[in-house]
Amino acid sequence: MSENFLTVEDLHAGYGAARVLHGVSLTVGQGEICAILGPNGAGKTTTLRALSGGVRARGTIRLDGTDLAGRSPDAVARHGVAHVPEGRGTFMPLTVEENLRLGAYLRRDKAAAESDLERVYGHFPVLAERRGQAAGSLSGGEQQMLAIGRALMLRPRLLLLDEPSLGLAPLVTRELFGIVQAVNEEERTTVIVVEQNAHLALGIAHQAHVLESGRIVLSGPAEQIRADEQVVKSYLGYRV
Repeated sequence: MSENFLTVEDLHAGYGAARVLHGVSLTVGQGEICAILGPNGAGKTTTLRALSGGVRARGTIRLDGTDLAGRSPDAVARHGVAHVPEGRGTFMPLTVEENLRLGAYLRRDKAAAESDLERVYGHFPVLAERRGQAAGSLSGGEQQMLAIGRALMLRPRLLLLDEPSLGLAPLVTRELFGIVQAVNEEERTTVIVVEQNAHLALGIAHQAHVLESGRIVLSGPAEQIRADEQVVKSYLGYRV
């Protein structure tokens, strides 16, 4: 794995006069899953928005040697970054397949995109069964699968997931995380996941960073963080 596929240095971001991130720095290797953890209000969502161009940021964001800092969301997406925001952002009146095809709107390799549509259906068989249904008729778990599937239609090099388990039943959440892990292993897609369920996120991640008040207070291999009882009790709020 490359240690510097994504390099973030001294990242500052916020909303208007409110500063949220205060000098965040991290690296993610190619083909890794990175978990960003921390309490509500720590800056996790803002970090993903800064990486995808959704919020103004100051600092360095370098993806495979290309500086993405200050670029628009559309320009960032063209460099292979797909962002699945909290709340999914599904187009409810459109069908499942129409939603998925929208994920490939930046692509010019239409034949390959058609092939990828079947690849996504392979990851999410329930979507294949419901391809003609309106997205608004799907369950919460199915809508989250659709949101991730739409992001995969970009064939991203970097996939950003914001709270994928939000509002989902534990069984559905475990299934969803298993699919994310399979995508990572089979397609070598680099993934950054922001997640309140720290135990679950650490179970699939290679590395993790803990944010508190807009600053990284802890970084390391996910297994090491997960195994340290004092760390998880102090920062993550559960017992090992």
